[in-house]
Amino acid sequence: MITLHTIAELRSQVKAARIAGKTIGFVPTMGNLHAGHISLITRAREECDFVVSSVFVNPLQFNDKSDLQRYPRTLPEDQAQLDAAGCDLLFAPDVDEMYPNGQDEQSIVHVPVVSEGLCGGSRPGHFDGVSTVVTKLFNQVLPDKAFFGEKDFQQVAVIRKMVDDLCMPVEVVTVPTARAEDGLALSSRNGYLTAEERALAPGLFQTLREIAAELEAGSGPDSVLENATERLNQRGFRTDYLEVRSAESLAEAASGDRRLVILGAAFLGNARLIDNLVVTLNRGIV
Repeated sequence: MITLHTIAELRSQVKAARIAGKTIGFVPTMGNLHAGHISLITRAREECDFVVSSVFVNPLQFNDKSDLQRYPRTLPEDQAQLDAAGCDLLFAPDVDEMYPNGQDEQSIVHVPVVSEGLCGGSRPGHFDGVSTVVTKLFNQVLPDKAFFGEKDFQQVAVIRKMVDDLCMPVEVVTVPTARAEDGLALSSRNGYLTAEERALAPGLFQTLREIAAELEAGSGPDSVLENATERLNQRGFRTDYLEVRSAESLAEAASGDRRLVILGAAFLGNARLIDNLVVTLNRGIV
């Protein structure tokens, strides 16, 4: 695997791969990699001839500057994992390379509707930062396919709409959420958890499964979510949101909807954890 730090070098290598007839797969990351990221590389390796990954901690998507400052930078460890997984090229630019005219004067890509509420409501400007940096990376790498984890359900919806609306010639491929044995969704932010908090952390996914069971039993989402929020808080979390949305459009669930996604975000100590669970009901919600 080669590691490059400039857009010019990246474009040169990708152009050579394309001239050689290779299909380009791309996995964008912010580093501090875990098994979930590596599952994306593995899928890209299966479907594409030349696999590119990026490690860039994007300041535009952090509304909390202290969160940006403490986000782990682990490039040597990330390089070793990517190399072992079969990544061909790692693009690791610095902030000046990605935003040469400064962040204040950077054009912003805004994806309406699907970026609103949920994490978009809790983290103002977050998805503008995500969609902007992904647009830049897509223009730099020009991939045939880009791979994203399903844990970030709203992020995937934002990127899919962006690609569709802006006629980007890239196929968005999603990979199932990677989980620890106890059900906790793998996340770079799990490293913020103390040992005691880590033992409590699977409670978020447990709560989502309980919501799914109650919906499948015919209960309406309003009462289910109210009770679930109370249970989640009793498990040691501070609930940010629990919501039931249409899995197809991410719109608020409506009467008759059958394929739903249950989304949750909650604070546990210094970590903000997110997760989701897709459920298909035998009959629509009431």
